[in-house]
Amino acid sequence: MIMLKKRYYLGIALYIFSLPLLSQEKETAPISEVKIIESKDIPLDSMALPLLEAKPINLIKASDAIKDNSLAAVTKDNTAKYDLKDLENAAKYDSLWMKELLETNALFEDMYEEVTTLDPDKTYETEINTDSLKARLERLNQRTPFNIAYNPSLENVIKSFLNRKRGLMERMLTVSQFYFPLFEEQLDNYDIPLEMKYLSIVESALNPKARSRVGATGLWQFMYSTGKMYKLDVSSYVDERSDPIKATEAACKYLGKLYDIFEDWDLALAAYNSGPGNVNKAIRRSGGYKNYWNIRRNLPRETAGYVPAFIATMYLFEYAEEYGLKAKEADRTYFVTDTVHVKSLITFKQISELVGVDTEEIKLLNPSYKLDVIPFIEGKNYSLRLPVAALGKFVANEEAIYAHVKEELKSKESPLPKLVKAQDQIRYKVRSGDYLGKIASRYGVGVSQIKRWNGLRSNNLRIGQRLTIFTKNPAVVSSKKPKRKSSGTANLKGVKTHTVKSGDSLWTISKKYPGISIENLREWNGISGNNLKPGTKLKLCDCSS
Repeated sequence: MIMLKKRYYLGIALYIFSLPLLSQEKETAPISEVKIIESKDIPLDSMALPLLEAKPINLIKASDAIKDNSLAAVTKDNTAKYDLKDLENAAKYDSLWMKELLETNALFEDMYEEVTTLDPDKTYETEINTDSLKARLERLNQRTPFNIAYNPSLENVIKSFLNRKRGLMERMLTVSQFYFPLFEEQLDNYDIPLEMKYLSIVESALNPKARSRVGATGLWQFMYSTGKMYKLDVSSYVDERSDPIKATEAACKYLGKLYDIFEDWDLALAAYNSGPGNVNKAIRRSGGYKNYWNIRRNLPRETAGYVPAFIATMYLFEYAEEYGLKAKEADRTYFVTDTVHVKSLITFKQISELVGVDTEEIKLLNPSYKLDVIPFIEGKNYSLRLPVAALGKFVANEEAIYAHVKEELKSKESPLPKLVKAQDQIRYKVRSGDYLGKIASRYGVGVSQIKRWNGLRSNNLRIGQRLTIFTKNPAVVSSKKPKRKSSGTANLKGVKTHTVKSGDSLWTISKKYPGISIENLREWNGISGNNLKPGTKLKLCDCSS
C-alpha cells in the first residue's frame, strides 16, 4: 500500500513537471544520437585537464534524456544545473558523516608520531585498576589468537593512550564504523583474525591518503615495492595503495604470508612493521626465543612499541564503555556505496556537476586517484565509487554522460595537458620558514594541489615533513637543488666514520661535520628513521668502507 501511494504521488509530480514542457516542445532543439566513447577516441596521455564550465542545454524531460542518451539540464540565471534522474527514488548521502570522515583524516600525523616515539617503559599518572586490567586482558586473550598477557609495559601503553590520546581514540571509534565492515569481510575471506582490523588504526588512523615520512601509503601503509608485489597499481595518476578494498585485500595476503612464515600472529605483526628480516635477526639475538615480548628488546625501536600499540588499541575498543570512551553513532557504512567501471576518462569535477555529489565526497570515496581524474586505459579497469543513490543516476545516464564528456574535450581551444611523468614527481622536505604558499610558488603549482597530493586537511606544516609535488617544470626543481661534490665526501680531513655516542642524533652529527646533511647520513648508512644506537659507526662519505 505504501509503495502504491509513493508511485501515485510520483506520477502526479512528474505530470505537473511536464506541463510547462509541452508548450515548448516545438522550440526544443532535436536531440542528436550519441554513442559510447571507445578507447581509440580518448588520448591516453591527456589526463589532467581543467574542465570547462557546463554549457546550458535545452530543457528536456528526464525520461526522454534517459531514452535518447542526452542530459537533462535546468537553466536558471544563465547557469546550467543537471538534474539527472535515477530509475528509483533513493536518499541523498549523509554529508555530515562525510564531514566527520574528512576531519578525521588529519589525525594520521598524531597517531604516527605516537607509535613511532612510543616508550612502553615510561609510566603515566592515569589511574587504572591493575587487577581489573589483568582480568580483562585474560578474557581478551581467551577469545583472540594473539598472545595477550599482562605486563607493566602494556599497562603503560594503555595509560598513555588514555592520558594523551583519549580524543584520538574516540574519533577512531567513530570513523571505524565506516571502514570496519569492509575490513571484516576481507579478513574473513582470507581467514585472518578479525581483530587485525585494529592494525589499520595503528598504521594510518583510518586515513586512506595517509603517507608516512618514508613513503608508506594508505590505510595499511604499503611501501612502493610491497604494493607492487601484491599487484597494487602505482602511477602518476593512480595509487591503489590508497584504495580501501584493493589495499585491504593485499594486506590480508601479506599478513597470511607472514603468518605462514612465523606461525605466530604477534610476530606476523612485528614483521608487517619492520620486515621479516628484522624479526629473524631479533630471534637470533635473543637466543632463539619466538615470543614477541622476549625478543622485543632486539627489534627496532619503532617496532618495539608497535605491537603494544596494537594490543592497547584492541583493548580500548573492546572495553571502551568501561573507560568512558564515547563515539558518535554512524548511520552510514562503506556498504551503502557501490562502484561502476568507467568507460571513458572523466574528472571529479564533471562527476560532481552531473550527479550532484560534492567533489570532497568523491575524493573521499575514491582516494586512489591522485589528481581528481579517473583515467581510461585499454586493458585496465578503473572504478568510480559513489553513494548508491548517485551511482544509480550515473548508470541510468551513462551513455549520455560519456557523450557529454567527449563534447567538453572537443570544445577545448588549446591542446590538452600531457600526462605528468613519473620523473616529474619530487619529494620536498619542509624547512624552517616554509609555508604552503611559498612552496607552491617555487614549483609553479597550487596550494590546493599540494594539499590534495599529500592528503593535507590544513595548512600546517612540520619541519622535516616530506611533501610529494608533481611539477610541470622539472627544470625549476633541478636548478634549485644544491650541487653535490663529485667525490661524494665532505671536507673532513680524512675522517670517514663517526661513532654514535649517547645523546647523538642525526641532526647533532650533521652539525659536527660541515657539508653533510641528515639526508646524506641516511643515504650513506641506509637509515630510514631517526633512532641511533650508541656504538654504531656511521659513514661520513659516499664510500664503500
